[in-house]
Amino acid sequence: MKDNLIWIDFPTLEHFMQEILVKSGLSVENAKTCSDVMIAADMRGIDSHGINRLKPVYYDKIKEGRIITTAEVKIIRETPATALIDGNHGIGFVTAKKAMQTAIDKAKIYGIGMVAVKNSNHFGIAGYYSLMAAENDMIGITGTNARPAVAPTFSVEGMLGTNPLTFGIPTDENFPFLLDCATSVGQRGKIEVYARIGKDTPAGWVVDLEGNTRTDSVQILTDLVAKKAALLPLGGLGEETSGYKGYGYATVVEIMCAALQGGIFLRALEGIQNGEKVNFDLGHFFIAINIGAFAEPADFKKRTGDILRELRTAKKMPGANRIYTAGEKEHEIMQTRKNKGAPINTDLLNEMKLMAKELGITGYDFL
Repeated sequence: MKDNLIWIDFPTLEHFMQEILVKSGLSVENAKTCSDVMIAADMRGIDSHGINRLKPVYYDKIKEGRIITTAEVKIIRETPATALIDGNHGIGFVTAKKAMQTAIDKAKIYGIGMVAVKNSNHFGIAGYYSLMAAENDMIGITGTNARPAVAPTFSVEGMLGTNPLTFGIPTDENFPFLLDCATSVGQRGKIEVYARIGKDTPAGWVVDLEGNTRTDSVQILTDLVAKKAALLPLGGLGEETSGYKGYGYATVVEIMCAALQGGIFLRALEGIQNGEKVNFDLGHFFIAINIGAFAEPADFKKRTGDILRELRTAKKMPGANRIYTAGEKEHEIMQTRKNKGAPINTDLLNEMKLMAKELGITGYDFL
């Protein structure tokens, strides 16, 4: 396994990402938004969605013209509690943050706000936006579709995206409840990380055209693009372990991210049209529920905390040391990493050096 790592502190890493994005054409304000979301991922140990994605998902797409750095995010339809936003093919972080803030602002007045988005791009960790609501004493719900990679139950063709369905809920503890996960068993970003460090993908994540599980991470990434492999939905292969449940939830997210917006869906999200690379045109949705419209926020947070604390007292499985609730592990990783920084492996460092060289960026020790 390739495990040579260096650790880069977060202020330095964030400044580096901002400089890359500004020199790629983003405004300073928008570059700060993008780096903030990526840093949030790295701080929480979600290495698949931080600096790991800067080059292949954002920098390269900007160079290809598939992300418009000067796009104007516009509200194109609105009611007091809802809005439809057109991202105009801009970078997803900026569109998503505006959308969730709009939902929060509406929920402050009307108790609930919902915003749907069309013509957007990858927006990083969905949990970032749900946490925006939680920080305002609201329940945040976020979802996005993605390029097709997940096979429907009894299929071997990637049709659905990994389509996360995410909930952020404030508590009286030092961290919120945050359920931020794909509706597939695993997702492409984690396989990218495994490929970088020479680690196999766990069996049961990926299926090939013959219905066999696949584990070679590097080959899987190639075969996903070539349509020779597909990710499996939550629950896994077939119906015996309830793969139809993950398939069903992924479909719900697809509908919420395409049908409401009049957007494209499934195979059309490949980013390829007539053999040419085109914009991905992803859809998202954001819901903010004002807790104060239903209960006293302090009482709600105490009761939510009690639920989580009681769950952790459940009788443990033999050999298990601890029971967690959603968001707890990420909070603890953040406490460990905040002074240490993010782990950067050799392959990722080489990508960072390449971007810096192409843009004429210097002045960082790791370069």
